[in-house]
Amino acid sequence: MAPSPIHQPDGKRARQRRVAVYYTVAGLNSFATVLYFYYLYFFTRETFGFENRHNLWLAALQGGVYALGSWLGGKAAERLGYHRCLVTGLATMALALAAGPTVQAVAGHVVLMTVVTLGMACTWPALEALVNEGRDRHGIHHSVGLYNLVWASTGAVAYFVGGALLQQMGMGALYKLPLLLVLVELALALLAREAPQAPDSAHDPPRAEPATSPPPEGQRFLHMAWLANPAAYMAIQTLIAVMPEVAARLGLSTAEAGLCGSVWCFARLGAFGLLWRWSGWHYRSAWLLGSFLVLTLGFLLTVLAPSLLVLIPAQIGFGAALGLIYSSSLFYSMDAGETKGEHGGFHEAAIGLGNMTGPLVGALALQLTPQIPQSGTVGVTLLLAACGWGLWSIRPRDNPSS
Repeated sequence: MAPSPIHQPDGKRARQRRVAVYYTVAGLNSFATVLYFYYLYFFTRETFGFENRHNLWLAALQGGVYALGSWLGGKAAERLGYHRCLVTGLATMALALAAGPTVQAVAGHVVLMTVVTLGMACTWPALEALVNEGRDRHGIHHSVGLYNLVWASTGAVAYFVGGALLQQMGMGALYKLPLLLVLVELALALLAREAPQAPDSAHDPPRAEPATSPPPEGQRFLHMAWLANPAAYMAIQTLIAVMPEVAARLGLSTAEAGLCGSVWCFARLGAFGLLWRWSGWHYRSAWLLGSFLVLTLGFLLTVLAPSLLVLIPAQIGFGAALGLIYSSSLFYSMDAGETKGEHGGFHEAAIGLGNMTGPLVGALALQLTPQIPQSGTVGVTLLLAACGWGLWSIRPRDNPSS
C-alpha cells in the first residue's frame, strides 16, 4: 500500500516535533546535570569540609557508577524502548533530587548522588538514540552535530553561571534548581510520547536507508574513539581538580579562575559548530590522532602555564581537540551499527570510565605522594601517553582515508 499523501506530511511533522522536544530535553538535562554534579564538590567542601582528596574519591565513585549505569542503560534502551528508558531515568533523577533538601548526613548525599547518576545514565544513551533513529549517515552527521551544540552550549552556560546562582540562592538550590529542570524535562518527554501520529504505520514514510555503509575498518575507528574519549575525560577531571593551584600560581581571583577555567568549554562548543558543518574528518584516523596529541599538549600547557598568555591558548587547543574526540565517539557509535541505544550506552560508559580513572589516579597520587603537588598530573600524563600509544596501535592500516 503506497503512503498516503494526506497522512504522510502529518506523520513527518509529528516526528519532527518529537525530535525537537528531545533536543530540548537534552539541553535542559545538560544544564541540570552540570549544575548538580559540577557544584556538588563545592557543596561537600562547604557543608562537610571535604578536601581535594575527598572530592576526588567522590568523583571517582560517581564516574564508576556512571560507567556501569550507562552500559546497562544502553542495553535497557534497546530492550525497553528509548522513550521508556528516558522517562524512567528522568523520574529516578527527580525522586533523588526531591529528597536532597531533607538529607543531613554525608552518607545520604553520597547515596543520592549515586541514584541521580544511575538515572542520568538512562537518559543520555536514550536521547542519543532518539535523535538519530532512522537516519542515514548524512542525517546522523547533522543530528549528532546539532545534539552536541545543544548540550555543550547549555552545559557551558550552567558551568559559567552556576556559581553565581548558588551564591545568590544558597547551596540548597543545588537540589532545587536541577529538580525543577528535570520535572520540566519529564513533562516534555511525556508530551512527546503523546504527540499526534499518522493513524496507521502504512501511512508513515519509508524508513531512511543508509546512503553508504560504514567502511570495512569502521569498527577500528569506533574502538579508537572509545579509547580516546575516556582519556579526554581523564584530562578534563584532572584539569578541574588542579585549576585552583594554577589560579593561585598565576595570581587569579576565584572569579577570574572561573572565567579562565571555562575557556575550554566554549572552545569545545566552537569545535562542535565547525564539525557540524564539515564532515571531512569522518573515518580519517589522522584527525583523531592529531586531536589527541593536541589534547595532551593542551592539558600539559594549561596545568603548567606560567602566564595567561599560555593558559588561554592552551585551553583553546584543549577544548577544540575535545570537540573532535567527543564528536568522533558519538558519530562512530551511531554510524557503525543499528543498536544505537546500546552503542550510545558504550559511548557514555567510556565517559564514565574516564571520569572515574582521572580522579582515582589523582586521589591515589595525593594519598601516596603528598609531598609532590603535581603527582596527579604526572599520573594522568602517563595514562594519556599510554592511550596515545594504544590509538596508534589500533589505527586502520593501509587506509587511504587515514
